[in-house]
Amino acid sequence: MQDYCKIHPEVAEALKAGKPVVALESTLISHGLPHPTNLETAAAIEAAVRAEGAVPATIAVLDGRIRIGLEKEDLERLSAPGVRKVSRRDMPIVLAEGADGATTVAATMIAARLAGIPIFATGGIGGVHRGVETTLDISADLEELASTSVAVVCAGAKAILDLPKTLEYLETKGVPVLGFGTDCFPAFYTGSCHLPVDTRCDTPDAAARVLRAKWNLNLKGGVVIAVPIPEEAALDAEAVEGAIRQAVAEADQRDVRGKELTPFLLKRMEELTGGASLVANRALLLNNATVAARIASAYAQQKQDIALPRRPAAKRPLY
Repeated sequence: MQDYCKIHPEVAEALKAGKPVVALESTLISHGLPHPTNLETAAAIEAAVRAEGAVPATIAVLDGRIRIGLEKEDLERLSAPGVRKVSRRDMPIVLAEGADGATTVAATMIAARLAGIPIFATGGIGGVHRGVETTLDISADLEELASTSVAVVCAGAKAILDLPKTLEYLETKGVPVLGFGTDCFPAFYTGSCHLPVDTRCDTPDAAARVLRAKWNLNLKGGVVIAVPIPEEAALDAEAVEGAIRQAVAEADQRDVRGKELTPFLLKRMEELTGGASLVANRALLLNNATVAARIASAYAQQKQDIALPRRPAAKRPLY
């Protein structure tokens, strides 16, 4: 692993000391948000994690090495045109070529697991795309959640997706979906899509206990911790759905597919909503980072408290 992975000293020290660390993805810098909002948001997300007493670890590939924890100049480098979008299938190629890449949810989960970081904050996970019956377009994020033991704190799946099918896929793969302060699955830009989650957790301690129970049983795979967008930042559900349908139809007309589809849809959503989706996206990203840091702190504390004093052994009679 040392040949391909470099952990920032601050992150390494925190992990060694058992302090809370939150992994962060980098595709929002290279492919998710426009400049300069991307850099401003990335910095604000790291600040939100620090404000809760945790250490941020933004992850990317630079010069063919997985970097776990970045400097300001690294973030700026990722905002340059032409940075590759890296998921699981792309990771060995980008490493072998010594190239730069921004990590998706799947690739960030892989890197976080290598470093021993159990909590990861992002905007929304990928999922089953609309029209999957003809395209078979299913995000690698779902397969990663099935196999990689990292909890993903998010505002549900991106609203441009088929949310019922995404939840069905997660159920099939045995991935628990927790609603943080909600009984229903959040719909990214809007608070809820009225689809039930597997259970509701109202505190960071409650969410952390689920993670410990799953992984202590050696049930490999991730957990989705779905956090509703702050109410004051949520968009009108009907307006969002109308914009999504138009964006999806345009993508189909232009034959936009594969890894180019999500960036295209997000960009069109920003245009069709007059920038409102961008404001909402930023708000949910910051909120998710705050919640993730609190859960990471609770999880780290529970791990420290695990060594309970043993009960004294009963004395045997001498006769």
